[in-house]
Amino acid sequence: MLGAGALLVTGGGVLAAPAQAMPTASVPVDFPTHCIPPDIAGIPPIDGTTKAEITVDNSAPEVGDTVTVTYTVVEPAASNPVDLALPADIMTPTGKVAVGGAQTASVTVAGPKKNAPVPGKGAFPSFSMTGTFEVTAPGRITLSPGDYNIHTSYIMELDTPCTVTDPPAPVSQTIIATDGGGQVNERAIRLGAASGGAGEAVTVTGSKFTPGAAVTLAGTAGDTRTADTATVEADGSGGFSGRLTVTDPATTGIVAYEGDTWDPDRGAGPQPYTVTGGGGEGQRGSQRLGTSVEAGTLSMVQDGDAVEMSAVDFGRGGASRGSLRTVTVEDFRGGPAGWSLTGRVTDFTGPGGATIDASALGWTPVCATRTGSPSTCAAGSAGTVGSGGATLASTPDGPLTGGVFTVDARLALDVPAYAAPGAYSGVLTLTLT
Repeated sequence: MLGAGALLVTGGGVLAAPAQAMPTASVPVDFPTHCIPPDIAGIPPIDGTTKAEITVDNSAPEVGDTVTVTYTVVEPAASNPVDLALPADIMTPTGKVAVGGAQTASVTVAGPKKNAPVPGKGAFPSFSMTGTFEVTAPGRITLSPGDYNIHTSYIMELDTPCTVTDPPAPVSQTIIATDGGGQVNERAIRLGAASGGAGEAVTVTGSKFTPGAAVTLAGTAGDTRTADTATVEADGSGGFSGRLTVTDPATTGIVAYEGDTWDPDRGAGPQPYTVTGGGGEGQRGSQRLGTSVEAGTLSMVQDGDAVEMSAVDFGRGGASRGSLRTVTVEDFRGGPAGWSLTGRVTDFTGPGGATIDASALGWTPVCATRTGSPSTCAAGSAGTVGSGGATLASTPDGPLTGGVFTVDARLALDVPAYAAPGAYSGVLTLTLT
């Protein structure tokens, strides 16, 4: 049997600073979850609802700080899949927290081996997992619960992996990171056109400025302010709309700022602007097009959960051979981290309590990379799997990683010549991190 677990120009005028963005308190969220019980349970996958909450030890960190994240599964979607009651302290949960907003990341979290007793077919109790991440950018950072796995160590090692059906799950916690000055400058401007003839006016709209503040619109040429200026007043919400007549052919950008002189901490821009010349060219318009690429998750799918290996004759023994069910790994995170797929196996149990030691199972891994993938998959070394585990496949860290990979392995179990006749089975657990 095969089990699987798978486990973000200078100067300075003095004006009141804009209101600081505030972090939000954590809230429990519900999200649909797809859980795969261990094969030994003999039951189909469970599609249910998980209730979870994300909390942090610091909701207003500075860039460079390390934030501790706690992922609490209040109500798991899965329950004890077997009739056998589970004793206390045999559950070890692991999971992922999705970081979004000002920075994107996938934070690995893990919990202690601690739980209350679980009756047969009873609901799994609430559990918490912790991990850390480093703040790399100022601004609003969101935290959402991700996939999690419930590992049990009782009689045999079993995994119940649960994945978010429609990722990402809802945001449970929002924190506000600063660059060390205690303020996040959220001011922004947008231009009605990216170019125009000399003497034409361009519409400038702004947001998140200080309500009621006088705002200067100005042309720039690199670090130097040009002669083109206009003044508008921000409304009660900090927004404005004004027109700036651009006559200086040296103008290459437009800024907006509060105070007497340009200060990037009290302004926005520059937004690129090109002076195309004056008179006789007619009117021109332009539209800036923008899109975004959303980061995804790291996941794996296997094409089955049972492997039939060849029979071996009593008195002769030798290699019982088979092939691992193909595993497809999809890395759509779009970050710098690689991944590792490892496996470990239990002893093979047979008739009358007879066993074949886990160290008797060996494999020869094979890994293929889909064309166009940024990363290249490397197969693990051929050799013993055993209860201690071995690497099946991996990709290295890099500036930009990701892709689709197929992983296989040839399996061989060294059966002793006089192993008791009958059927033997063991559980091979695959873990993706």
